[in-house]
Amino acid sequence: MRENENIIYGRNPVLEAINNGREIEKIYVSKNAKGNISKIIKSARDKNIIVSTADNVTLDKMSGNGNHQGVVALCSLYKYCDVEDILEYANEKGEKPFILLLDGITDTHNFGAIIRTAEAFSAHGIVIPKRRSAIVNSTVVKTSAGATEYMKIAKVSNINNAINNLKKQGVWIVGSSVDAKEDFSNVDYDQPIAIVIGSEGEGISELVKKNCDYLVKIPMMGNMNSLNASVAASIFMYEVVRQRLGKA
Repeated sequence: MRENENIIYGRNPVLEAINNGREIEKIYVSKNAKGNISKIIKSARDKNIIVSTADNVTLDKMSGNGNHQGVVALCSLYKYCDVEDILEYANEKGEKPFILLLDGITDTHNFGAIIRTAEAFSAHGIVIPKRRSAIVNSTVVKTSAGATEYMKIAKVSNINNAINNLKKQGVWIVGSSVDAKEDFSNVDYDQPIAIVIGSEGEGISELVKKNCDYLVKIPMMGNMNSLNASVAASIFMYEVVRQRLGKA
């Protein structure tokens, strides 16, 4: 609901945006919408676009008090790719895939910091879920210091399906968990690899944990038992690069 994000409002403009394949993060529909709005909702859901209800005061603010007719679409500032595009990019470079999977990272500053570090360490791409995740907005772009221009980011409907598809293509999945017994540095990262980083509050989900090939932790020696998500991601990425450079 930030003023500097792309907003489309009005029933026909929003429907046209959906039908023309515009990258839409979310559609907000008034709780008190009059007339037939079901066509917009169906079209959005057919394309896996999230639809939420909002009051008219919120929609007025988002649309700058424009004639929104009870519908406002929040469009992406970023062109997302497919997971296959990330794998193809690694293949084009003649490198083993190096991917980050973010499970429940909702803080935009963390997301931006992760993108910046991933670009610095030449990760091939980042995968995020459509729900329960920060999106690439102006805050993320700024926090990443412009790294969003160089980083491939795929947005998927189901993170577990993405994990299973990666595993079928020979990518090993490493999950970060404070409850794990294995030290993260004991994994061989000089192979096709995807690292899963969860939210600071909840970590990675139980189903994602079950789908990981390795569950590992960063050893802690102080009073704190966890790290900021972007810091943890940075440590993992450094270890990947350290091992790969050491075997080059």
